[in-house]
Amino acid sequence: MSSAGSEQADRAAVVSGLRFPPTLVLPAFIAGALLLFVAFFYFFGSWTLGEKADLTLCNGDEPQSLDPAIITGQLEGRICLALFEGLTTRDAKGDIIPGMAENWTQTPDGLTYTFHLRPGIKWSNGDPVTAYDFLNSWERVLNPATASEYSYQLYYLVNGEAYGTGKITDFSQVGVKAPDDHTLVVTLAHPTAYFLELTSFQTLCPVHLPTVRKYGRDWTKPGKMVSNGPYVLKEWRLNDYILLEANPYYWRPVPIHRIKVLPTNNATACFNLFYSKKTDLILDTRSIPSALVQDIKNQPYFHSNPFGATSFIRFNVKRKPFDDVRVRKALALALDKKDIVDKITRAGEPVANTLVPPGSAGYTPPQGLVYNPDEARRLLAEAGYPNGQGFPDVDLLYPKRGTSEQVATEIQALWQRDLGITSIHLRGQEWKVFLNTQQLIDCDLSISGWIGDYNDPQTFLDMFVTDGGNNQTNWGDPQYDQMLQTSENTADPAKRMQILHDMEKILVEDQVPIVPVYFWVGMSLYYPDKLGGFEPNFVDDHRWGEFYIPGKKQP
Repeated sequence: MSSAGSEQADRAAVVSGLRFPPTLVLPAFIAGALLLFVAFFYFFGSWTLGEKADLTLCNGDEPQSLDPAIITGQLEGRICLALFEGLTTRDAKGDIIPGMAENWTQTPDGLTYTFHLRPGIKWSNGDPVTAYDFLNSWERVLNPATASEYSYQLYYLVNGEAYGTGKITDFSQVGVKAPDDHTLVVTLAHPTAYFLELTSFQTLCPVHLPTVRKYGRDWTKPGKMVSNGPYVLKEWRLNDYILLEANPYYWRPVPIHRIKVLPTNNATACFNLFYSKKTDLILDTRSIPSALVQDIKNQPYFHSNPFGATSFIRFNVKRKPFDDVRVRKALALALDKKDIVDKITRAGEPVANTLVPPGSAGYTPPQGLVYNPDEARRLLAEAGYPNGQGFPDVDLLYPKRGTSEQVATEIQALWQRDLGITSIHLRGQEWKVFLNTQQLIDCDLSISGWIGDYNDPQTFLDMFVTDGGNNQTNWGDPQYDQMLQTSENTADPAKRMQILHDMEKILVEDQVPIVPVYFWVGMSLYYPDKLGGFEPNFVDDHRWGEFYIPGKKQP
């Protein structure tokens, strides 16, 4: 769909293409800011939109990695799920459908799944995809040497956690077996209603182990990567573009042959590329300038929907003064979240006092800590910092993407306004560096976000178990850990939801290693007459193999 030419021509088109439809009236200061940025981009930008593609999209920052076992971010997950496919996958609506597995059976007790792989499925180099590929790839995820932050997604298997934490070293004791090339038998430690959603997640996708062994860390590079999903990695030009092409060995043809992915952390750049007809789709919420949302929300290309994601702040509870729960509660109570969503994000995001977003059937969240600056000041004084006096220098880490810097600046100002704290310093980092810093917990506070991996409160709550790969707060509570285990072994849905409710109360009211800020609103830009197969869903999971161009003959 998108055309592309030389580097100079593309940059010139970006500048000249900034033309808004007659129905779109922008405030002068916004239009002026956009033009100033475009002029800067023209002279100092580095993009070369490269060769042609059938679909060009803005996906957010440069990916941290394309290794399914390693990645944790949504933008990396989107690309990986175009390159790799699990036993199950999702359709455009987000519903679970067969993937590499043609069908499966489940025992009445819900503990054993038997997956039957599709006949004749192959890797992109022509090798057959077998049950042993899943078996060995899951071992790789669980192996402590891999250091997969998402390894706990396989703790549901019998002895999965024991192997993942090094308590046992014999993988044959883990509840996954391959009796033959086409059959995978999975035995769970307890019934897991959302297990088929997990098998569609990138962490549980197979990788081609001979390629991983041959190239080591370089196995994810073009010309080396072997994948089993609807697309293959054709090109990856760092900070420029990623080019995907239809995988000729995929089990079914895909409607769109070639997809180009543009990485950028600047929402204005994404927006301008869309308007100048250089991209067809912006699918990352943070890649749409918040200042424009109110002006473009009634345009035919603007699409929004609520989905299961929350923005929140993490405390490093091992660093002073955040080792004191009174300080953590004070900062939580003094955060005027309505100010943030009204002034900064401006897309109608609901204020969040809990971590689990609305929409989980049967779940009632706790109240959380509601804005109360008087109580916040009392707690801070009790902790030894009256009116912020003596509060030590701390850093607030944030990723340099979307509105994160503006949100961080506003948080800093709000805590100064209501608590008198003047020693919180902002620390912005590029996406990949930010993820690494947060993983190492090398910060005092960090602005974070979490998108549910499946539609259940547990996907938000289980990451905060002691030493969990995605915990990243240094917080742990034996009672919380035990409650999670109890919930997993509770067959009664209502009782299970009550346990999760009590867990969340510990998290957001009692111990407060995090501060929820707001629930996300999903936003995307595309013209419905130019792109089909894009539908809103709770997990904001849009499989690119489901996209199609309306009116174009399908393969």
